[in-house]
Amino acid sequence: MPIDRCYCYQQTFAALKDVADDTGATSIEALQEHVLFGQNCELCHPYVQRMLDTGETSFEEVIRADDETANP
Repeated sequence: MPIDRCYCYQQTFAALKDVADDTGATSIEALQEHVLFGQNCELCHPYVQRMLDTGETSFEEVIRADDETANP
């Protein structure tokens, strides 16, 4: 099953990417200034960071926060 959204707020990564592209947001914090996501469990944060870094919006593997800090 692909991982493609913030489940707490049901924001898809594709929709978040559109907002990031439109606003120029390059960090989770900057993106959160424009759209509500990732403020509960924060499990989407590593995926959103990868999306911001690569443009990917759907993931097959589990990504942990440690993975993203090791591979910026």
